[in-house]
Amino acid sequence: MKETLQLTSARMAQQFMESYRNHELYSTWHYENGCLLKALEELYTYTGEQKYFDYIRELMDHFVQEDGSIRSYTIEEYNLDQINQGKSLFLLHEKTGEEKYRKAAELLMIQLKGQPHTSEGGFWHKKIYPFQMWLDGLYMATPYLTQYGAVTGEEKWFDKAALQLLLVEQRTRDPRSGLLYHAWDESKEQRWSSGETGCSPHVWSRAMGWYVMAVVDTLDHLPVDHPQRGQIVGIFERVANALVHVQDQQTGLWPHLLDQPGRERNYLEASGTSMFVYALAKGVRKGYLSGKFKAVAEKGYQGLLQHLLQTDREGVLSLTQCNGGAGLGGSPYRDGSYEYYVTESIRINDPKSVAPFILAGVEIELYKSN
Repeated sequence: MKETLQLTSARMAQQFMESYRNHELYSTWHYENGCLLKALEELYTYTGEQKYFDYIRELMDHFVQEDGSIRSYTIEEYNLDQINQGKSLFLLHEKTGEEKYRKAAELLMIQLKGQPHTSEGGFWHKKIYPFQMWLDGLYMATPYLTQYGAVTGEEKWFDKAALQLLLVEQRTRDPRSGLLYHAWDESKEQRWSSGETGCSPHVWSRAMGWYVMAVVDTLDHLPVDHPQRGQIVGIFERVANALVHVQDQQTGLWPHLLDQPGRERNYLEASGTSMFVYALAKGVRKGYLSGKFKAVAEKGYQGLLQHLLQTDREGVLSLTQCNGGAGLGGSPYRDGSYEYYVTESIRINDPKSVAPFILAGVEIELYKSN
């Protein structure tokens, strides 16, 4: 593929903007919308093209009412996923000055102020998952908390965000590999949790992707003199080193389950790879990570372009081998077994994969242009 990396992201974004209005999620306040909007925000910041901002505003205005209420959002679910789409509110309020965006941001903070938590202060992933911290939730909530703290000057939210990142890493880390398990159950009541550690059985690529993106995006707004900043940066380096060891050396991609490389049906997966490329490239560019990770990120991105991105005769891009989703517990019960993860759906152009793919391309291009 001869086009620039940035152009690939722009093409994918344009294609998604044109088709996403017909997507089932477009009319529902949902974390996957937030993923796409974050990618468009980064494209807008990088290119200055108004069409990206206009699309963000169009989509958000389906939900944000004049009084700051949010259509199809319910605080009482206490669901961290529901925070993610709210990240666009900061940009919208900054650029338009409209009070409804500020009020909506405050509404989401009411949830976070009351979010149920573990004995150590770690947010439950959802009300329906008591005493459980999932890596997914870190991306949904911690960058939001720190940006809110930066905008309002309320420094206590920096402390709360730092606590989430440090606690979940401490509780989910495998000391042998340095990889992080998908989730942790403080109560150890779930069938999926280890009786010894409370951790789920496997290391899911996208869960670790959520975590490293949470770290690198949280650092955007965490003050340089914050007492836990250095520790978070150090943990980022340690996690990055663990990821290097499970990168497929032939393709540059990462497997669906990071703790089971080479096992039958454990395919090389698009969303986790895209997330790692984004986080590693941004981490190097911002000075959080050692320079050696630049080559790792570039190899991962080239792997995406060469092995998982397809173009048809009409020029339509398809990002393949996207895991459709994975969770734990619930009904029907998801036991976190190897069999469970590898039998979940595999999709093309899933928003949770396309969004980090766009972010990865922008970040690689940003690094090159600096």
